[in-house]
Amino acid sequence: MRKVLLPSLIIIAASLLVIRIFYLQIIDDTYKLKSDNNAIKIKYDYPERGYIYDRNGKLLVANQPSYDIMVIPKDVKKLDTLQFCQLLDITKEDFIKIMAKAKVYSPRLPSVFLSQLNKNEFAAFQEKIRKFEGFYFQKRSLRDYQVNYGANVFGFITQANEKIVAKNPYYNNGDLIGRQGVEQSYEEILRGVKGVKYYQKDKYNREIGSLKEGKYDTIAVQGEDINLTIDGELQKYGEQLMINKRGGIVALEPKTGEILALVTAPSYDPSLLVGRQRSKNYTLLYRDSIAKPLYDRGLLAEYPPGSPFKIMVGLAALQEEAIDEQTGYACNHGYYLKGRFIKCHCHGGIMHLHNGIYESCNTYFENIYMRTINKYQNPAESVDIWSNHVKSFGLGQFMGYDLPIGKKGKIPNSKTYKKMYPNGGWRSTTIVSNGIGQGEVSATPIQLANMMAAIANEGYYYTPHIIKKIKGEKIDTKFTTKHVTTINKKYFKPIIDGLFDVYNLGTASALRVQGIDICGKTGTAENYTKINGVRTKLEDHSIFVAFAPKDNPKIAIAILVENGGFGAAIAGPIASLMIEKYLRKKITRTDLETRIFTKSLQGQYAKLGGSIAASKIESTPSLDTVSKTKIVIKPIKKDTIKQKK
Repeated sequence: MRKVLLPSLIIIAASLLVIRIFYLQIIDDTYKLKSDNNAIKIKYDYPERGYIYDRNGKLLVANQPSYDIMVIPKDVKKLDTLQFCQLLDITKEDFIKIMAKAKVYSPRLPSVFLSQLNKNEFAAFQEKIRKFEGFYFQKRSLRDYQVNYGANVFGFITQANEKIVAKNPYYNNGDLIGRQGVEQSYEEILRGVKGVKYYQKDKYNREIGSLKEGKYDTIAVQGEDINLTIDGELQKYGEQLMINKRGGIVALEPKTGEILALVTAPSYDPSLLVGRQRSKNYTLLYRDSIAKPLYDRGLLAEYPPGSPFKIMVGLAALQEEAIDEQTGYACNHGYYLKGRFIKCHCHGGIMHLHNGIYESCNTYFENIYMRTINKYQNPAESVDIWSNHVKSFGLGQFMGYDLPIGKKGKIPNSKTYKKMYPNGGWRSTTIVSNGIGQGEVSATPIQLANMMAAIANEGYYYTPHIIKKIKGEKIDTKFTTKHVTTINKKYFKPIIDGLFDVYNLGTASALRVQGIDICGKTGTAENYTKINGVRTKLEDHSIFVAFAPKDNPKIAIAILVENGGFGAAIAGPIASLMIEKYLRKKITRTDLETRIFTKSLQGQYAKLGGSIAASKIESTPSLDTVSKTKIVIKPIKKDTIKQKK
């Protein structure tokens, strides 16, 4: 037994030793990495990001050279801190704080000490850099905006945070990454591929040449250029029209779903978020919780759609055969429902589908909505059928466009009312406000624009998208896939005829553009919030949706101006101007242009902001005219933020 035990112990011990050596040398590379970190220095060569052009080939975003000051804390020797800080225009406190953060990240690995210096800022430091051991510079490229508009479309470039670095092996501490807009959506295409160079170091930590004569080095590959669907001049014009107003404009090409303009107001100059002042400027923009210039109202703001939603009510009623074109209702400037008089601003008389649309008769559309819901014995079944018809136009859902943000809006169904009325008892008269775009319905401007594109196409649409061309690649096939609505094509003609006469006989007759057949719909959405605990009615939102020309439409558009009043007052003129600008490249309705350019709602917003701040409450979730955060400061203007050149 003893003869077997001793050899067995020796064999087991030897086996364990061999296994451990194998694990350390072959499987576990911890010590190898530590050795490599001591003997090898890695430098990255950062490529230029791809250029961004508009649909017509106009350059929108290019690049400019910049420099990052890098530090390896372990290699930093005694230095003249005062001179160092003066050269980089930082305080001693900044120096201590940044160095402490770099040491926490890694004493041996490089990290960014100061980023995004321009040529002038870097020149003075470059002459003295040899005095500061442990510091070196890394050349980068920053965005160089050729235009002062489209900030919400482009997004911006910032440093990758620790979560991104931990999650994505491509990024290292201090690397730049696209955030918001197309910079985020098409980051992998725009960023290119980093080049890597390996250098050997001696025992004194000095570089002694390339590792194996550059055998493992790779070169940087520049990012691919992209063309957006945006029409640069139309985008610029839309932003000009929205100066001193809040809201959103979305214009689409109906036949393709291409986004022609995506305007949010207020906005900001995209160059504010470039360079050393980026962080400071971003903080100022972010903290403006009243005007919210970083909030893209075209994609995120959910509003009651108001009268434009009557189009959906009419189409669903026709499809369900609850009405036909001759179905009529008497309107005496309103009607009684459950002892309450519901006002209507049309001319009154017998209203049918055609004049109901161009006069925007509340009486007519609330009646045909109730008639649609009453078609089936069970209102839950009816409202689900109605809801599915409306959702087939892209409402009440994420649309799948190629921008990183968005909201679903809301189209109610039986589940909605089951939650609201757990004991039952609801019926068509309970939810009748849906018939005029109030009640439980809400939509974003891009959803309303897509709705109009589907109507212009008589029953189909393509997912809205902002990418037109990627050099050397094809765009996602989901943007060339047709979506067909649940409404029969034959029902669109009477609706389109009614929309056409909105401009000829109805609520937008003063907004006609000679020679352009425009189909549109005014909207005035009621707007409430709580001030000092009291539900208070604010100035209505001004809404307008349209497409043009009537035959072979080339543009569909939705405009919403917060607290703008009647739909034909502000949103309507903007629609006419945007349509003419796109189709003709010039403006003949200079009277409308002058009216909009000189119209400011800032006084009203300031008054509203003061009321909200004084009451120390937040707005209702469905409204975006007031702050949703607890930080309330004065709105900032572009010219109050200075960028160092």
